[in-house]
Amino acid sequence: MTLLLVLILLSIITYAVVQRSISNITKTPVWLCWLVMMFPAFLWTGWVYIVGDEEPIPIILLLIPLIVCPLLYGWLIQKGKITPQESSTEKKEALPNKPEVSLARPIDNEEETTLRNCFPWNIYYLQNIDYRPQAILCRGKLKTVPEEAYQKIKKNVEGAFGDRFFLIFQESLRGQPFFALVPNPQAKKNNSNTEQLTRPGLALFLLLVTVLTTTVAGVEFGGFELEQIESQPEILTQGLLYSIPLLLIIGIHELAHYWATVAYNIRCSLPYMIPLPFFLGTLGAFVYKRSPIPHRRALFDTAISGSIAGFVVTLPFLFWGLSQSQAVPLDESNLFNFTALDPRLSFLFAIFAKGALGSQLEPGMAVNLHPTAIAAYIGLLFVAFNLMPVGQLNGGHIVHAVFGQRMAVAIGQIARILALFFALVHSSFWVWTIILWFMPLLDRPALNDITELNNWRDFCGLLALGLLLLIILPLPVPIANLLNI
Repeated sequence: MTLLLVLILLSIITYAVVQRSISNITKTPVWLCWLVMMFPAFLWTGWVYIVGDEEPIPIILLLIPLIVCPLLYGWLIQKGKITPQESSTEKKEALPNKPEVSLARPIDNEEETTLRNCFPWNIYYLQNIDYRPQAILCRGKLKTVPEEAYQKIKKNVEGAFGDRFFLIFQESLRGQPFFALVPNPQAKKNNSNTEQLTRPGLALFLLLVTVLTTTVAGVEFGGFELEQIESQPEILTQGLLYSIPLLLIIGIHELAHYWATVAYNIRCSLPYMIPLPFFLGTLGAFVYKRSPIPHRRALFDTAISGSIAGFVVTLPFLFWGLSQSQAVPLDESNLFNFTALDPRLSFLFAIFAKGALGSQLEPGMAVNLHPTAIAAYIGLLFVAFNLMPVGQLNGGHIVHAVFGQRMAVAIGQIARILALFFALVHSSFWVWTIILWFMPLLDRPALNDITELNNWRDFCGLLALGLLLLIILPLPVPIANLLNI
């Protein structure tokens, strides 16, 4: 049953990710791409239910879907890819009274001369201008430090074109920095839709619904049936012991993102909770950004703030919840067996469990988690998931900000491969492996994607990746023997 619930959660998350990634770039149905990406999970789940989890999945059934499905996914996207001409036709049909705009050359010869004058030769020696359907690429040689070049040229472009373009500064595949002018969809528009973006009424409604769904989930985690609430309303306390800590962990995580985003004048929504009417009671929360990230420093700060805040809030709930839990004989070993959770599945969790339970926790023993401990444990998994160094997750933003976009893509691919190898050794890693392989590797660049971080932020980024390893890696056997776990 637990495996089926995880599959449902993964299906929902994958559909949302696929829809967001491909809806504007291909005519291939979203459901078909989703089905291709979910096929390995469906196949492996079917094997477990038909054959049993005692029989290991053949290596062919493990590797072939992971190789074939991403290739088929990419082929489907390319097969139905929307061309610039088709996109232009759709826009003309939708707006028949609008004057025709050339996608191939969005500026005339006079404006091109003005653009060239925005690049002083001693700042950035402009060599050629390439016109693309979605951007104007300005290539040349950088003659000064990246921050000075970006600020100077940004000022010149804004003086010449106003808010008509976003100026992006990033590296090519060969490592050469170039500028790109991308049309600003909000140009010459006021910000009257800011209130619509924040939508406090919607945020409050989703919060109240999530309080309800998580409280119901907490009642079930406490070992009660929902029918008992009418005759024993006091059992709602068990639900609140789960829902309040969990929502505080998730809420403070997202509020930290929100405050950091606002501090950098990035337009964004309020944190929106995602209720789920079964299992955990929620899928977390999100903050929707409507304006681009100005630079890698802002990308780093907005990403790491939420993870650190969520982790700090999790720790006291984790220790107190574990102190109220009980040691029980070890049964089935998986990430979501809350009645007999193997603490050795996580290095950090094992240390806290031993500190809270002491001599009760011995070899061959598991932990029957108190509802608050369940909330804190889910909070740890939530922090770990967000710190995964892949794509648009917080961890993907962090490695992008620290190492640059090209290196971040390589790190994300290495993380996927390592997760696959760990999953072959330890079955609990299949959850992480499936999620990582279905996440897109590429992260959106910041406007100034060249200027590097300072040493302090680099160090904090490495600490965040170290925290990820402490949460997801199992407790090594020598340390388990030393702690008598």
